[in-house]
Amino acid sequence: MAESRRTKKAVADVIRRVKREVKQKAAREAEVAGRTVTDNRPELLITTVPRAKGEYYADLIQSFDVNMQFVAMGQGTADATMMSMFGFKDSDKAVIFSVIQGNKLPAALDALEEKFRTIKNGKGIAYTVPLSGVIGKLIFGFLINNRNMTVENKEN
Repeated sequence: MAESRRTKKAVADVIRRVKREVKQKAAREAEVAGRTVTDNRPELLITTVPRAKGEYYADLIQSFDVNMQFVAMGQGTADATMMSMFGFKDSDKAVIFSVIQGNKLPAALDALEEKFRTIKNGKGIAYTVPLSGVIGKLIFGFLINNRNMTVENKEN
């Protein structure tokens, strides 16, 4: 009798665990399937670095699935006191404009901050501007480097 109660309890525990796992899997699948454009909004990441390090930082940022970047050469206007306060050696700058996925942004900013601290003569400034409107699903898919969105749209 006690043996059968233990067996029933063990079976009930297994059934509860399987149901919980199925619910969790269904919730994960629903979350992935139900994602909308607003869940992963693109952001414009603007990074200003010494011109000599521009290509290095553009490559670093591109490693975070950035599909579109523009690098502009700039000339700083700060005086010597301000430049030394920020750790800049010269006023020749590279300004990198990158469209990045919102979910990749924290990792990209962490990597940039770490490189700003550790690379010799590699100080810089990075900030973001939200892109509130993008025309068309195909363009949005291109900007966030989502090949699935662009392929689905071409098939329709």
